[in-house]
Amino acid sequence: MVRPEDAARTVRVVPVDTGDAFWDDGTALRAALAEPVPRIPPVFGYDERGSQLFEAITELPTYYLTRVEWDLLRRHADDIAARLDTDMLAEMGSGSAKKTAVLLGAAARHRPLTYLPIDVSREMLEASGRALVEQVPGLDVVGLWGRYEQGLAHLRSADRDGRLVVAFLGSNMGNATDAERADLLADIAATLRPGDGFLFSVDLLKPADVLETAYNDPPGHDAFAGFRLNHLTHLNRRFGADFDVDRFRPLARFDPGTGMVEGHLHVLREQRVRLPGLDLELDLARGGSINVGFSAKFDRDRLAAEIAALGMDVEHEWIDQRWRYAIALARRR
Repeated sequence: MVRPEDAARTVRVVPVDTGDAFWDDGTALRAALAEPVPRIPPVFGYDERGSQLFEAITELPTYYLTRVEWDLLRRHADDIAARLDTDMLAEMGSGSAKKTAVLLGAAARHRPLTYLPIDVSREMLEASGRALVEQVPGLDVVGLWGRYEQGLAHLRSADRDGRLVVAFLGSNMGNATDAERADLLADIAATLRPGDGFLFSVDLLKPADVLETAYNDPPGHDAFAGFRLNHLTHLNRRFGADFDVDRFRPLARFDPGTGMVEGHLHVLREQRVRLPGLDLELDLARGGSINVGFSAKFDRDRLAAEIAALGMDVEHEWIDQRWRYAIALARRR
């Protein structure tokens, strides 16, 4: 006999942005492409195809981040779930939520739980939501379809009781410039009420050769190349651009001065690219590049101070000492 609390519950998706029109907001893209090194903001990497390619990256034998985070969650799921002390868990950039399922399962064993994934891929929200309610008894899934900022705004305006935890896993906090991260952390802090939690994971500083091995395709694989080139394919489709993807070579390098791994598309042949949907033209010189992703590596104490300045105190950490990768829980004062 199946008890009501053991039955799979509901899945729904709530648009919190302007439907899929958020892809057509070229304001940030136009500004980023005008930087000294043209840049494509991360959101444009995660259309349906990009989300699939990123899942392939997480399975690369040299990409330790997903594997190590998954191991930390498996080993510490019960402890993390107990410390969260919540019946509402929102996750920014949830993707497939495969790793999060471990944590959701531990938390749902203690009480009914609502999971609120925020993602720009509706297809991914629907597929991951269906999988989660089958895996995790007592779970409701309310997908928030849109960009991080609109998802957080939706949470701020929601009529809710009890504690909320906002999760930012997959070391996604590093996928921004310093200024963008500061704005996003301030947005998260403004969403949380006193006692609410912020659960996040970060990759800590380590040698350049380890990082560059992790962020480039190993022999026989092309997931990183496909993911990075898909940024151009997405802009071609979305804005009528005429990027020739065969004229670019994807490569990632670690800059110890900034603490950033930067993914670039290096220009193999001089070209002029037209983006009619942005009323923009780009002149790309041979030997130049387009930045299609940052991945910051963090100093623990500096990051804790950055978060504390926004009214959130780190109260516990779970760290893989070999790979120098951390999951941490902060609490809003």
